[in-house]
Amino acid sequence: MRAFYALSRASSTDGALDPKTKELMALAIGVTTHCDGCIAFHTRAALHAGATSAEIMETLSVAIAMGGGPALMYASHVVEAMEEFRNNAQNKTQ
Repeated sequence: MRAFYALSRASSTDGALDPKTKELMALAIGVTTHCDGCIAFHTRAALHAGATSAEIMETLSVAIAMGGGPALMYASHVVEAMEEFRNNAQNKTQ
């Protein structure tokens, strides 16, 4: 797990691609591989990296185009996660 965490951390740092782009890519892969844990983690990370709802929705459209019907079903999990993370953030500021 330590090695995987180190690999994950190293691959998400700024390089030829910025961290936000990398998180959006990881989110699309999570959707197409039907990984709920990946979807939750990378939705949150993409939002923290500054991804907008529009950018996330466009990412989902690419994932659905590449992954078909099953990806469409998992894309809805991203929308739910975005809503939950935003609601939690708003509740913390109130």
